[in-house]
Parts: sequence; structure tokens; C-alpha cells
Amino acid sequence: MPVLVIGGGYAGLSAATLLAWREVPVMLVERHPSTSVQPKAFGAGPRAVELLRPVQGLEEELTEVGAGAGEDLRIAIARDLTDPEPHLLLDGEWEHLALAGLTPAATVRAPQADIERVLRVKAEELGADLRFSTELISLEQDDGGVTALIRDKDGDHLVRAEYVVAADGHHSPLRHALDVPTSGKGELGRMCSIMFDADLSDLVREREVTLWYLRNDTFTGALVTGAGAGAHVLGVHHSEGESTADFTHERCVELVRLATGRPELDVRILDRTTFGIAHLLADTYQVGRVFFAGDAAHTMPPTGGQGGSAALQDGADLAWRLWLVLTGQAGPEFMDTYDAERRPIGALTADAQLAELGRRMPPAARVGYPEPLEDPLNALFGHRYHSTAILDEPGDDGSILENPRQGGGRPGSRAPHLVLDWDGQHISTIDLFGSGFVLMAAKQGGQTWMDAGRVVKERLGVHLTRLPVDDELLDVEGRFAEQYGVSGGGAVLVRPDGYVAWRAARAELDAVEALERALRAILSR
Repeated sequence: MPVLVIGGGYAGLSAATLLAWREVPVMLVERHPSTSVQPKAFGAGPRAVELLRPVQGLEEELTEVGAGAGEDLRIAIARDLTDPEPHLLLDGEWEHLALAGLTPAATVRAPQADIERVLRVKAEELGADLRFSTELISLEQDDGGVTALIRDKDGDHLVRAEYVVAADGHHSPLRHALDVPTSGKGELGRMCSIMFDADLSDLVREREVTLWYLRNDTFTGALVTGAGAGAHVLGVHHSEGESTADFTHERCVELVRLATGRPELDVRILDRTTFGIAHLLADTYQVGRVFFAGDAAHTMPPTGGQGGSAALQDGADLAWRLWLVLTGQAGPEFMDTYDAERRPIGALTADAQLAELGRRMPPAARVGYPEPLEDPLNALFGHRYHSTAILDEPGDDGSILENPRQGGGRPGSRAPHLVLDWDGQHISTIDLFGSGFVLMAAKQGGQTWMDAGRVVKERLGVHLTRLPVDDELLDVEGRFAEQYGVSGGGAVLVRPDGYVAWRAARAELDAVEALERALRAILSR
């Protein structure tokens, strides 16, 4: 099996889905009998959806499971759901205004459990071998690959793989087995997650799918309401000395009634579990042929809502890199770029979530916590990568965050969203990325670059799509050359993840040599 994935959460399922979509045989093993029962994280951000949307029908299926959630997400601090004066931390209108013109992708407003089920079905449809109730027992690496011992109800089996995706969660047995050091503030507390069924229609109809941070004399915690009737989740922080055993069925009912402000509420407890809230960062994302993703790489507080999206992006990121290496398009050293690019972003995201947790604390309790990001939009779409798979331009400032509205298509940045016309149909530049590299050039000098792309594609055997803008693709808004920084007849090379890998700002005397040299460097060949 070329790739073995350990763990069936967000990171593991996104990796398996996108590997199978690229026709890379993949096996996923998960010790639990199914995907998550608890809702866990809520929602998937549009950047994560951009990476999943190349799989036909997947974005539509994901948005459908969140269709009843309403369009606006509002986050507030309150005593309970009947608090007449909640303090709003986030109004959904901000998101609409902030994302306008930045992406064609949807924000999926559904619990992690629902999103995982969609990904599982899609991965299996595409041919991924998903094995639940199956546990990794041991793993050994050698120069040629990895040998894993797995155990299911039928006994023990050996699996031989070229690479392993370790998406085995916060406690990550693989991370411990491989002696990967960690940093961060560690465990910050524990929370009991109570999934319950109750009719809250009259409480949420005006503020649907709102995340409430609750502070009262009895407990602190958070409540995510559904669309009214049906399942909701209450998370309650453990007080000092409390254990899982203290959260009996009767106490859970009492806590739900306190949280909703309805002492007579008819409540049915569906499930309850306890989990740790932590800020923990793996000091490396790679040990030989094993790559860490999701909570195994970066465990972060839930405040800020980006942990799930970060895990989805990790899995998607590994999928396209592994595909390039396993198909011989990139050299084995290309896999080193995963740690170089994703680990700084994982640390930045975890620190931002920690800062948001501190923002919800009394001032005395947040000493030593980082400051919140000045502009959260930069963390959604303004990540920048730096590695050997990005050919930085002279004078690059090395920043890992930028304003996505002002990025200008420089290497290391996400390629800007622009509206194009393709045979009478409006599409986004984002729709062009995902299946391989894309070479784009404006009409001025475009044919030279398209000819060079054809030659280099044949020489290197690389999946490369050549797209002349204002020829096959019409630049509806007339902004391509400016937004991508190729006004002088240059070209831009975009990776499968939609990031600019290289740019020739102007025409080159030998376009073939320039493009081939760039691709060889990017692909470690």
C-alpha cells in the first residue's frame, strides 16, 4: 500500500479522500468503530473547502449537511440562553463582508461528525480502503518503506507502506513511539461534552447556530445550538478536583437546564465524553517516512474555530505532495517541504486560538498568553509558505502572514481569486487549481509561455495545465496581470494547493530554460 493513514478524523479522512481522488491507493485504520458520534468541532472554513472542492460533488454534499444551520454565525458571552444582554464577540455579517471577493468556496456550517461522515462516504466511493475498529500495534521504518502491524477483530496483519500519515489525535501514540518532542503550554483544563436533544426553537430562531460562551455562578463552558429542535452540545469546564465520574446523567440534565435558562426543559442526554483542552505543538512534523497531521501535529484550544480547518488542510496538503512523489513527478526530498511549510502555520494558528481563549478570561488569568491577531482575515487566507518548493523573489520579507487583498500573487502566497469567463461560463481562478500545476500568462507574451510549458511538461513528465488568460479564459474584471504581478509579459506557476510557486514578472528570452529550471528546483529534481 503506497500510503497508510492512521486515524479517521478530519486530517486522516481528508488525506484519504484526496489521495484516492488522485488514484493513489491508500489504507486508513481507525481504532473506533465509526466516525465521530460527538459533534466535536463546528464548521469548516472556506480555505479548507477550497482544497476539497476539486473532488466532484464534495463541496455540494458538505454544504447540504449544514443547510439547516442558517447563514450567520454569531458568537456571544452570556449567563445562559435567556440572557437579555449577551456580549457579542462575532457577528456573522462580518464574515460575509470580509470574504466578499476573496473566494468562491462556501463556509460549511455543520458539526465535525456530519462532515466526517460525508468524507468517509466520498473516500470509499473513490476507492480508499477504510478500516474501522482497527488499531495500529507497532511500526518500523527502513530505507525502503514502513512495516506496520495492525489489529482488527480477525487478528493481526502486516501492512507494508511507502509513507504513513499519522493523524492519530492529540495523544498520538505514534508521536510518543517516535520520541517526537513537543512544546506549548500543555494541557489547560478538561471539559465534559454533553450532547443532548431538546426543543430550543423559541430560543434560537432569532440567533440560529450561535456559539455561546457561558459564565454563571455554577459553571463556565460553551453551548452550540442546532437549528432549534434536535441535537445540541454543551461543553462544561471541569472545576478543580472534578472527574468524569462527577458528570452523572442527572447532573448533565441539570447543567443543560442551567445553560438554557429553562429549569423545566425536557432534556434527553444522547452522549457525553470528557476531553482535554491543550496547547501542544510537535517540534517536527516528519520522522523519516511518517508525517504528522491534525491534532497529532498541533493541538489547540477550540476558541477561534480554526482547529478543524487546520486539520483538514494538513491532510489535503499531504495528499498532493505524496501524489507528486509517488508518481515520480517530484523527488523524495520534496516531502521535506511539508514540515517547512505547515509547521509554522500550525504554530501560528494554535497561538491565535490560545490568544482567543485568553481573551475570554479575566485579565489576571491571561498572563503569559499571546495577543490576538490584529486582523483574523489574514489568518484565514493570508498564510505564506517558505520552502524549497517556493522560489521566493529577491527582497521577499519572509513573512508568514499577509493581507490577502494586497498579496499581489507573489511566490509563497495563495493565488488570488478572480472571476474569469470560460466559454460563456463564469468561474474563479480557484477552480483551475487542484489536479496539478497550472501555468498562467496574460495575452502579452502568453504564447511564448504556453509553448514553453508544452516543452517542459513533456521533458519532465509533470502534470502541467497551460492557461493563457484573455485567450481561452477571459479576464472579466481586467485585473489578472495586476493581481498576479505579470504585467510585463510574464507568467505565474501555481501548485496543486493553489499557492504560487514561481513567477516570471516579465517576458524571458529563453522561457523554456527559465520554466524548466524553476520546476526542477521546486520538485527537488
